[in-house]
Amino acid sequence: MKTVLVTGGAGYIGSHTIVELIQNGYKVISVDSLINSSEKVFDGIFKITGVRVSNIPLDLKQSNAAEILSGQLGEIHAVIHFAALKSVAESVQQPLLYFENNLNSLIQILSFIQKKNIAHFIFSSSCTVFGETEILPLTEESPFKPTGSPYGRSKQMCEQIILDFYNGMQSALRAISLRYFNPAGAHPSHLIGESPINPAQSLVPVITETAIGRRAKMTVYGSDYPTRDGTCIRDYVHVVDLANAHILALKKLESDTQLIPVESYNLGIGKGVSVLEAIHAFEKGTDIELNYQLGDRREGDLAAVYADSQKANSQLNWQTKFSIDDIMRDAWAWEKIRS
Repeated sequence: MKTVLVTGGAGYIGSHTIVELIQNGYKVISVDSLINSSEKVFDGIFKITGVRVSNIPLDLKQSNAAEILSGQLGEIHAVIHFAALKSVAESVQQPLLYFENNLNSLIQILSFIQKKNIAHFIFSSSCTVFGETEILPLTEESPFKPTGSPYGRSKQMCEQIILDFYNGMQSALRAISLRYFNPAGAHPSHLIGESPINPAQSLVPVITETAIGRRAKMTVYGSDYPTRDGTCIRDYVHVVDLANAHILALKKLESDTQLIPVESYNLGIGKGVSVLEAIHAFEKGTDIELNYQLGDRREGDLAAVYADSQKANSQLNWQTKFSIDDIMRDAWAWEKIRS
């Protein structure tokens, strides 16, 4: 069995990708410091797959993390690196924390890859790397623009570090950067889903937490954007569709058909949904009226971001299967179970 190391394996996308990896015949080892996640997710993974995944509780930003991993682990077939802090708003308030965590953890993982000569690496990137762009939809060739958040800048820096590392290796090692748009939803079994230890920042869990009563009300940040209803537009992609993309990316790396050291792919449905449209989709699907208010814009947010995913469609054979209605259905079912 080929062993894949998944950093941030107890996290939202990491846990769903672990399920897909196991179901595709891989052995998985997780590394997660559990600062914003819980080991309970591995119980859900076990119920879905029948496999108990072991987790190494290591903070990857520490300077000897690569050495620790090298001493504990044997042969590793591939590394998928999710571990990162990801709140745009928090990054504006604590920029040094984000640069320290996101950059140092990547450097340690790349050092580990170099020490172990690991052939395949997949990086969890984000559409925030494109910054304050006005040209939509976004393709892989869209230039990086200045971004309004330290989180976005950390992802831009990470992608540059990966390029420099792999271009300087002069070897057959290859990497893929997957740029997520807006992950949402939960596994259709409703045994795992988005369950951060810290307060949720993403729209869909905020919606479901409001509906279940965890929050008295929710705020729509900004109603005067130059969009069709004045609220931000995002490209919401089901977390299982995203997880499946990692399997296809790994298969691509294993095929030895990638000619350049690093490739990047946009992962989105390709259709923008506004905040109000997402709220109304939830209300329509559940017959629940949400208690929300219109508020001021949130620092670091862009008016609209959505993907052109043709490259992933053609080169990875990736196709999304789930709609915004599916996302809301699964997210709500998961919320009711976890509450």
